[in-house]
Amino acid sequence: MIILAIDTCLFACSAAVVEDGVVHAARVEPMSRGHQERLAPLVAEVMAQAGIAFDRLDRIAVTVGPGSFTGLRVGLAFAKGLSAALGIPAVGVGSLEALAQPHNGRVFAVLDAKRGQVYLQAFADGVAVSAPDALPIETAAARLAELAPDLLVGTGAALLADMRPSARVMAIDHADPAAVAALAAARAPIPPRPLYLRAPDAKLPGGKSLPQ
Repeated sequence: MIILAIDTCLFACSAAVVEDGVVHAARVEPMSRGHQERLAPLVAEVMAQAGIAFDRLDRIAVTVGPGSFTGLRVGLAFAKGLSAALGIPAVGVGSLEALAQPHNGRVFAVLDAKRGQVYLQAFADGVAVSAPDALPIETAAARLAELAPDLLVGTGAALLADMRPSARVMAIDHADPAAVAALAAARAPIPPRPLYLRAPDAKLPGGKSLPQ
């Protein structure tokens, strides 16, 4: 199976072409904005580097959140458009599970959600043992004490590090697109949907939240 994996949820624009677990090409470009302008050219460059034509792809993998509301929408729109054009499935992957995917043991994937909250999901040897959630830091700390992870990974890892001094901390700010591909290869091709764990911070006139 040949998969094009993309990630625009966090602080990078990323793409990889993976065939049966072998990475033919991958690129990660750090950025906090500008994903919409950079994604299509980046994908074209990665496909060219891999030497694989678009019509050979079997699946598109895309991160669906949590993360930047704008960023995840950019990735989803691109993946769905390419999926429709090529007549192949698009598959959604959570950004928290993508952060945790390369690691064994007890892992907390943690993203800084601001406003005193984190996005958090717990894993044991790659298997989710909790659903992704938006939690106050105090609640996350209680879950930390209960599940005792060996590794904290993600932009919110440092926020919990003092509460679990024995855990390793990897404060990375993007998912590995090869991990996104690996997760997408192992699941049914259900059409991707955005994973929102709370309402967006931006408001429309009159105080209404942006539509999800």
